[in-house]
Amino acid sequence: MNEEAILTEIPPVENFTRGKTFRPSSAFRNKYWFVAVFFAFFTWLVAIGGTYGISYFIAMEEGWTDTYWQLMADLVPLVSYWTWIVHLFWLIPALIGIPVYIRSIQYSVIAETGEALPEITVRKGIFNVTRKHVPLRTITNLSSRQGLIDRLFGIGNVEIETAGYSGSTQMGPEEKLEGIRFYKDLADYILFEMRKLRTPYATGTEVVAEDRPVPRMDDSLQDEILVAIRDIREILRTKL
Repeated sequence: MNEEAILTEIPPVENFTRGKTFRPSSAFRNKYWFVAVFFAFFTWLVAIGGTYGISYFIAMEEGWTDTYWQLMADLVPLVSYWTWIVHLFWLIPALIGIPVYIRSIQYSVIAETGEALPEITVRKGIFNVTRKHVPLRTITNLSSRQGLIDRLFGIGNVEIETAGYSGSTQMGPEEKLEGIRFYKDLADYILFEMRKLRTPYATGTEVVAEDRPVPRMDDSLQDEILVAIRDIREILRTKL
């Protein structure tokens, strides 16, 4: 992983195994500030352009072209003023709320088996806080994505789909780790940990057959089934 990511935004790889949390880059906040201001400016241009265009066609039909520019000189400042007044009602709260919301986002990757399954945790929300756990074993599709605006700010996303979500009718990924500068390194790291959960898995040029213990949870029928399947597999392996 690059030195900047390790020192500033991403915990060292060995700390991932303890589930150390990390947050989106500050550039993620700047991206949404840019989108909000750009949207306000774009809608202002549309309002001004619409005022010119509609008034021009009316002037052509009514035959008062001589007074058209004088009318625009009076009307355009009025439209511009009220457009920005309306924008301020949502733009100022948005500019204040965006960093507050982004600071509430936390990600973590637990990459060790033990008392907890290897998983990705995503926490979001200010008033209604949600925490989602995505076990690495259930991930069916992992991709990294960088949109046009993301490129301007040097960030990207890691998108995750699981087996249950892949067959649903919902659009887009099940979960996203957004606004991360080291998104490619993070996607590669998660993919490497996913491959370690398969038996055997490849490390470099060496194929390693690893027999990991089944994580135990009290009163879990699924764990009992997993243990029984593993015992049957061991019996068949010794007899064949």
